[in-house]
Amino acid sequence: MSIVVVGSIAFDDLETPTGKRERVLGGAATHFAAASSFFVEGVKMVGVVGHDFAMNDLDFLKERDVDVSQVQINKDGRTFHWKGRYGNDLNEAQTLDTQLNVFATFCPELTEDFQKLPYLFLANIDPVLQRNVLQQMDKPKWIACDTMNFWIEGKRDELLKTIEAVDILLINETEARLLSRERNLVKAAAIIQDMGPSVVVIKRGEYGALLFSCQESVQETFSAPALPLSSVIDPTGAGDSFAGGFLGYLARVGTLDSKSLRQAMICGSVMASFNVEAFGCERMQQLNWADIANRYRQFQQLIHFEIPNF
Repeated sequence: MSIVVVGSIAFDDLETPTGKRERVLGGAATHFAAASSFFVEGVKMVGVVGHDFAMNDLDFLKERDVDVSQVQINKDGRTFHWKGRYGNDLNEAQTLDTQLNVFATFCPELTEDFQKLPYLFLANIDPVLQRNVLQQMDKPKWIACDTMNFWIEGKRDELLKTIEAVDILLINETEARLLSRERNLVKAAAIIQDMGPSVVVIKRGEYGALLFSCQESVQETFSAPALPLSSVIDPTGAGDSFAGGFLGYLARVGTLDSKSLRQAMICGSVMASFNVEAFGCERMQQLNWADIANRYRQFQQLIHFEIPNF
């Protein structure tokens, strides 16, 4: 079954230690759809663009069977535009400019066929809008969401209402500490689970990701590594690509059991590792299933070990 993603579609101006690029196709919904489309058919993408956006920029997604019919075109404004710089620490981006443009008035309304789909990912948008969207869904099997510091600090009460209604929360470690008001990530995850979601994924950039899951009163923890790479070009969208691999696989198998969650974590890490190898979505446009399968095996070799006879 397919998955709906609601989030931003953007143009990014990027500066990293390896170079500069302008008007690179980005946005959370874009990166997520690109990654998840390798695991589940007919990903449904909901977002908004302005008069400066050429819809053929999304052709590579349509070739991957992504449904972009609900991408709104607002001819009264320009597309969301973000400008950022990365220094030697690629885990931290310095925002130089943010122009929300048409995204500032984005109010997603799902069509009836989208409402009936079993899986929903609410990318990083206003928690009030996130809740508005999830309330439009018709008995989904699970709902996942992402957020950011801006919403945690500025709309905490609204965010807590949204988090209470979701099954899976994906956030980075800074956000996890801010949301839980706890520095220890294990304790932070437990506090967040008490807020509502049974599955919490804490993304840690080049250090991988942590999974905390409580299914049928059984608490599990799993750590997925990041693949050591000799060349990292652009980390923008890596977290959304991780979410695409992780949730795309879960939608593919249709379960949230321990085995599936662990496999999904590696799928997320696999897609994030490809994302950082080029600017924007460029690497995803070149990707094929053989590449993904080969990299999954690399992860398997990376974490495999035998227990010694003590």
